[in-house]
Amino acid sequence: MNLQLFERYIGIDYSGAKTPISRLNGLQVFMAITASEPEKIQANTETNWNWTRKEIAHWCVRQLLKDEPVIIGIDHAFSFPHAYLERYKIQNWDHFLKDLCQHWPTDKDKIDVESLRHNNKRTGKSDELRLTEKWTTAAQSVFKLDGQGSVGKSTHTGIPWLNFIRQEPRLKGRAHFWPFDGFETPKGKSVIAEVYPSLFRRRFPRIYKSPDEHDAFSIALWLKQMDSRGVLKQYFDPPLSETERQQGLLEGWILGVY
Repeated sequence: MNLQLFERYIGIDYSGAKTPISRLNGLQVFMAITASEPEKIQANTETNWNWTRKEIAHWCVRQLLKDEPVIIGIDHAFSFPHAYLERYKIQNWDHFLKDLCQHWPTDKDKIDVESLRHNNKRTGKSDELRLTEKWTTAAQSVFKLDGQGSVGKSTHTGIPWLNFIRQEPRLKGRAHFWPFDGFETPKGKSVIAEVYPSLFRRRFPRIYKSPDEHDAFSIALWLKQMDSRGVLKQYFDPPLSETERQQGLLEGWILGVY
C-alpha cells in the first residue's frame, strides 16, 4: 500500500537580505522526486545566476500549478506570536497577511527591511515567541532582525511573497497553506509549510559547500524520506491541546516540531 502523499519535495533556504530583486547566495532551492535524491535548482541554467525572492515566488506558483502534488518547505516563519496578533486585533491568517503587507511591503522591488524597520510601529519584542518556537531549543523570535541564527529578516521579507502565492487565482483549491488551512492536509493537494532545517540538517552528509545549499538540500531530503516511510502525515498532526491547536492556526507551526 502506497502511503506517500507527494511526488515532489522542494526545500527552500531563505534570505532576507537586500531587496526582492537582488540576487542572493543565501537563496537556495533543491527539489527531489520519488525516484531521485534532491538536486539543486538554478534560477537560470544558462547564466548560473542566483535566485531573487521575486523569482522564487513566481517559480513556486508554477510548481503548484502542476498536476502532481508537491510539498514546499520554506525556512522562515509564516506568522507572528499570539501577543502581537492580539495587540493588533488580528483575527485570522489572511487578515495578518494583508496587515503585514501594508506595514512591511517588502515585496516591492526597491524596498528592503532596513528602510522600513526604523520607527515602524508594527513590530514586537525580541523575546516574544510563538508556541512552536517554545517547543524547540534554538528557534528565535521573528522580531530579532539581527544576529546569528535570526530569521527575522527572512520572515519579514518572505511573508509578503506567501501572500502573493495565496492570492494567485489559479491556485484556488490547489494549494494548502499548513496549518492555516487546517492541520489535516487533503489527499492529493499540494502543501506549503514552514520548516526549520536546524532540526535535521545533521542527519545528512554535507555534499554541498555552502550552509545554505546544505539546508535546502536537507529540507527536500527530509520531506522525501519521511513521506517514503509513510510517517510524514503524523508531523501534520502535532500532539497539541485544543487551545494550543487554535493558537497554531493563527501563529503557524514548524513542520517537524512534534
